[in-house]
Amino acid sequence: MRASNPPPRSDRRSAPRRVPIVTPAAGRADAQPWSDRLPEEEWQVYHRVMQEARSLGVTFAFGGAFATAVYTGELRNTKDFDFYVLPSERETMMEATRRAGLADHFERLHYDRSWIYRASEGDVLVDVIWAMANQRTEVDASWLSRGPRVEIRGERLCAIPIEELIWSKLYVLQRDRTDWGDVLNLIAAQAGAIDWKHLLNRLGPDTPLLAAALAIFAWLTPSRAQAIPVTVWEQLGLEAPQPATEDRADTRARAALIDSRPWFRPASG
Repeated sequence: MRASNPPPRSDRRSAPRRVPIVTPAAGRADAQPWSDRLPEEEWQVYHRVMQEARSLGVTFAFGGAFATAVYTGELRNTKDFDFYVLPSERETMMEATRRAGLADHFERLHYDRSWIYRASEGDVLVDVIWAMANQRTEVDASWLSRGPRVEIRGERLCAIPIEELIWSKLYVLQRDRTDWGDVLNLIAAQAGAIDWKHLLNRLGPDTPLLAAALAIFAWLTPSRAQAIPVTVWEQLGLEAPQPATEDRADTRARAALIDSRPWFRPASG
């Protein structure tokens, strides 16, 4: 598969980074970690696939709602687990889902097989992903190695890097679905830890997408936007946000013209 005008890629040998993780328990003594709230029967489906993938020697990282939860501390349970793999290992990963007892979801609901394979057991889904849905790029080795290692239910797993997570979500802006809410919450939770140079390099000519998202983010919460380096605003041709009180930021984030429900977790620390 060829992507037209693919953005430049950074060094694939980059070492994994330590990323500050915002946990649901921060500031709430009675809160449970998000992974503990996952139904056991659902987790067992994912766990079987992980075990089969390892037995077949597949290298994978996870993305989607679970990776978003790693970085934000909140899980929006979509009842699916995204396994990211190299294109060369997609067939082997598909075999892992079959060995785990899952069936091709295509028979129940047709989907685009050019970038994803969907397997299911009941209403629980496992997605095998090797490229972006818009064919912008394929998964490369850095997707599987740069992200943080985390523990979920006793399993040591690698999440895809936050930069690649944001990069892929910026393109999901459809009439009936958008991932920009996730993008804004990822930035809110990890603005100081994001490798902005890497993200800009990944986006290449598509940086206007990030510029638009950051313009919205700065309007929603000017105080949190202060964590983004001035050089990023300059490179995107945007004016760096001016300091604002948290009250003003909170009012905007919860403004009824956007959504009356909470937009962000409380700032950590």
